[in-house]
Amino acid sequence: MDELRLGVIGVGGRGALALHAHKPEKKTRIVAGTDISGSAIAKFKERLGDGVATYKDYRKMLEKEDLDAVFITSPDFLHEEQAVAALKRGTAVYLEKPMAITIKGCDRILATARESGAKLFLGHNMRYMRFVHKMKDIIDSGAIGEVKTVWCRHFISYGGDAYFRDWHSERKNTTSLLLQKGAHDIDVIHWLAGAYSRRVAGFGSLGVYSRCKRRKANDPYSAKFDASHWPPLKQSGFSPRIDVEDMNMILMDLDNGVQASYLQCHYTPDSCRNYTVIGTEGRIENYGDYGGESTIELWNKRHDGFRLKGDKTYKFGHDFGGHGGADEKIVQGFIDYLRKDKRPFTSPIASRYSVATGFLGAKSIRSGGKPFDIPRLNKKLEGAFS
Repeated sequence: MDELRLGVIGVGGRGALALHAHKPEKKTRIVAGTDISGSAIAKFKERLGDGVATYKDYRKMLEKEDLDAVFITSPDFLHEEQAVAALKRGTAVYLEKPMAITIKGCDRILATARESGAKLFLGHNMRYMRFVHKMKDIIDSGAIGEVKTVWCRHFISYGGDAYFRDWHSERKNTTSLLLQKGAHDIDVIHWLAGAYSRRVAGFGSLGVYSRCKRRKANDPYSAKFDASHWPPLKQSGFSPRIDVEDMNMILMDLDNGVQASYLQCHYTPDSCRNYTVIGTEGRIENYGDYGGESTIELWNKRHDGFRLKGDKTYKFGHDFGGHGGADEKIVQGFIDYLRKDKRPFTSPIASRYSVATGFLGAKSIRSGGKPFDIPRLNKKLEGAFS
C-alpha cells in the first residue's frame, strides 16, 4: 500500500482514538469521517483541516470514498450494523470494543469478515497495557506454577459521570455495563488464564443511581468527568431511563478448569482494576493499573499472615498518552496489521467470547443467579481467525 486511506465512523467521543493513525509523513492518512453530531464533525475538521471529507451518513462515506480501512468508534449498539456494512465492501475494520451487544451480533460480524476476507481488528486496548503484559510474562515464566484461579475487582469512581447520564444507561443500547465496561476485563481474564469461559453465573443490582435525580427527556446531557461529583446520591442530571445495573458480580468456569470472578462497581470513591492470579506455586496481584508508582507483587513463599509487599516486586513503568499509552500502541498495532500482516495482540475470537460471557452473565444476574453455558463458536469461523 503506497498510502493507507482511512475513514472514521463516529468521530466524536472515542473517535479521537483514530487521530493517532493520521500520520501523512508515514503515508497513513485519515481522509474522511462521519457522525450525526454537527459539533463532533466541526471539531474533527478543526483537527484535520478542511481537506478531510465529512458525512452524516456512514453509508455514503463507504460508498463514495476509496478507503483501505475504517475505525468504528460509534456507540455500542451500532457496531454490528456498521461493521457488517464495511466488511461486506471488503474494507478492513478497526472495531472498538465491545464487538457487539449480543452473541448473535458478534457471530454475524465474524461470518461477514470470513466471507469477505477483509481484516477485522478489535479495539481491546487493555491487551496493549504494560501491567497486563507484565502479568502475562510472569505467568508464562512459570513463577506461580499452573494458573488455577483469577480474580478481578473493578472500582469505577466515574461511573456516574460516564455511564448513567447518556445512552449507556439503557439495556437496549448496551445490554449491560457488565458487557459494555467488563468486556475489557473478561478478555484479560481469559488471556491470563489461557482459556475462554464455558459457564457463567452472577448477581448484581441497581442500588444507587436509581435513586439519583434525573434530567427531563429533552434536556441535554453532559458526561463531564469531575472529581467533585461526589457522593453519588447528592448529584443530579442523570438519564431519565436507567435500567442497567451499577454493581455486577460474575463467576466463570473456564475451558481449562480455571475458575474466575469479576466484580464491577460504579459508585466507588477511587478507580482501579485489581487482578489477582493464583497458581499452584504462588500468586501475583497488581497495585494500580497504570502510573509511575504502580507495581505487581509476587508471593511464591509461604507466609502465615498478610504481607503488603510480595517476595518480589515488579515495576512495569508508565507510557504517557491515552489509557496509559495503550491507545497509541493499539492504533499502531492496527496499522502494522494492515501494512505488514503483523499478528496483533487482540483477537476477534477472544472478543466474541468476552461479549458472550458478559451477555450471559447479565442474563444470569437478571434470572436470579441461574448459570448459563456459553455457546461455542462455529468451528469454521473459529478456524478462520485462529
